[in-house]
Amino acid sequence: MEAPTPADLDIVAAQLGRRPRGTRAIAHRCPCGNPDVVETAPRLDDGTPFPTMYYLTCPHATAACSRLESAGVMRDMQQRLSTDPELAARYAAAHQDYLDRRRAIDDVPEIHDVSAGGMPDRVKCLHVHLGHALAAGRGVNPFGDEVRDAVEPWWADGPCVRPERDEC
Repeated sequence: MEAPTPADLDIVAAQLGRRPRGTRAIAHRCPCGNPDVVETAPRLDDGTPFPTMYYLTCPHATAACSRLESAGVMRDMQQRLSTDPELAARYAAAHQDYLDRRRAIDDVPEIHDVSAGGMPDRVKCLHVHLGHALAAGRGVNPFGDEVRDAVEPWWADGPCVRPERDEC
């Protein structure tokens, strides 16, 4: 993790179409160099609890996740989760990893046991799972790893946003 620079925050704002809220760190960078996952504070500046710690910002990666969702991938994942005890155990561990990482920043009582993406019992929001997998690395979130494998290389058509100084 690295602290976001003003240029990073400008890129994230261009990716999202708005200024990001509560950005603590750049959790992952796309191979082009742009941030593609930001780490968001568990409590925003206005006091709002914010459970989504790893926020996927790259529009290319987001669109790829949306295509998977539209194709019914989450339904298949949910079915496998309900019938595969080993997968369920790995997914429960991903849930705990998410909670532990967030609590290391701030323990917010309102979201104490809430991770993201439906964990540990449901599969929803593949964007969250990809963000977690990119930030935490392979082997932490099994569905995040699957999404990553399915959407790479989302960057192949070039950077989603070109910074003022073209570094990509």
